[in-house]
Amino acid sequence: MPRVARQAPGGLWYHVINRGVGPMTLFEKATDFDAFEAVLEETHTQRPMRVGGYCAMPNHWHFVLWPQRHGDLAAFMQRLTITHVRRWQEHRHVVGEGHDYQGRFKSFPIEADEHLLAVLRYVERNALRAGLVERAESWRWGSLWRRHRGAMAQRALLCDLPIDLPRNWVQRVNRPETEAELESLRRCVRRGQPYGGDRWTKRMTKRLGLESTFRPRGRPRNKP
Repeated sequence: MPRVARQAPGGLWYHVINRGVGPMTLFEKATDFDAFEAVLEETHTQRPMRVGGYCAMPNHWHFVLWPQRHGDLAAFMQRLTITHVRRWQEHRHVVGEGHDYQGRFKSFPIEADEHLLAVLRYVERNALRAGLVERAESWRWGSLWRRHRGAMAQRALLCDLPIDLPRNWVQRVNRPETEAELESLRRCVRRGQPYGGDRWTKRMTKRLGLESTFRPRGRPRNKP
């Protein structure tokens, strides 16, 4: 029987991404990842945010977030990135020497049903997909490890989802996505498009003024 999503009050779910400038490596060693997670937990206390999942990678990170009010997402991400950049530069004695992130974070809304699970699986599978671990739950700096191997205090960072995770969630995350699944997700990442069913996507596109994300890129052809 298909799982029925519970109503998700207080705004939309979002997949949020940012990466280092050019080839910059944000996290070179375990202590760099640990420092980022410390900033995440601190920010979560100061600017409460419902975190459904995340994964920190050497040169970028992903979050699955559920802000309660308008402006919460931007406020949370701003505090997180500014604090991380400041401490990253202080640790390396390079304060004021350029930017660490390529720019403002990117985000796209997600329908709170099976599409949310697809995005969460994509996020939690990142380290395995990149060949950094042999099992997705072995990656220490992500929500899959925190959800299944972390202490109670570590699991407390993660909020309840509006749809139940399958009992075989870890096995599901470890299974490769199809090329079609990856392409649909990556297209949303590239273009900032809503990710959901057709009717929901059309409604969100109009509501959020995202029609431009579906238009062909590049200069229009000259008419003969």
